[in-house]
Amino acid sequence: MTGDPIIRLRGIRNQFGAQVIHDNLDLDVMRGEVLGVVGGSGTGKSVLLRCIAGLRPPQAGAIEIFGRDALNCTETQRRAIDQRMGVMFQDGALFSSLTVRENVEVPMRTLPGLDGRLRRELADLKIAMSGLPYIAGDKYPSELSGGMRKRAGLARALALDPEIVFLDEPTAGLDPIGASAFDELINTLSQTLGLTVFLVTHDLDTLHATCDRIAVLAEKRVLYTGTMAEMLHIEHPWVHEYFHGPRARAAVEATERTA
Repeated sequence: MTGDPIIRLRGIRNQFGAQVIHDNLDLDVMRGEVLGVVGGSGTGKSVLLRCIAGLRPPQAGAIEIFGRDALNCTETQRRAIDQRMGVMFQDGALFSSLTVRENVEVPMRTLPGLDGRLRRELADLKIAMSGLPYIAGDKYPSELSGGMRKRAGLARALALDPEIVFLDEPTAGLDPIGASAFDELINTLSQTLGLTVFLVTHDLDTLHATCDRIAVLAEKRVLYTGTMAEMLHIEHPWVHEYFHGPRARAAVEATERTA
């Protein structure tokens, strides 16, 4: 992690009709860090992820990614930004009519000069990197377990060798063993590939196991950012309950046992 922000948000406003989700939201994401984003129900964690990833424009504010104005650039410039980012949606969000390998190949089809054989070989590499067995490439999403679908979604997010990866609730619905294995995978990939990871989660174990910093969404903005240790000293009622409740204590104890 460096002191260089790879993503910079200023004055972001997101709303649906009359409902304002974010108002005057600021956030910096540092290059090479794993940033965990938490917040209560309805605080717009996934909305913020989609906003930064270019899947929905904010109603107001500025987004700078890789030093470029991501909201006021040409289509070619925006495409260049998008090719340096990957997104893993909840439950993988795979195309049901395509095999895992074909799903991973989808982003590669935007690149010129890649023939079918090379796309297939690269897709198999990404599938292996995500921790799936080779035979998973020939399976359809309906033939996979929930954990395998998430890994397939991660493989697709890694298809273009991104510098930034967005993960939306990557361990939701997984059993403790599967969630722990996925946390370990995130750590391995972020360290070996030098990724910047924007991770939306409610899983305290994941926060403890993977995140360099945490951003707390509350009151329509990023109310606090800091390390896990710093979160423990914040007196805001929701933040205190979240990081000091029974599940938080269990997560701390589990981390200490594996340290």
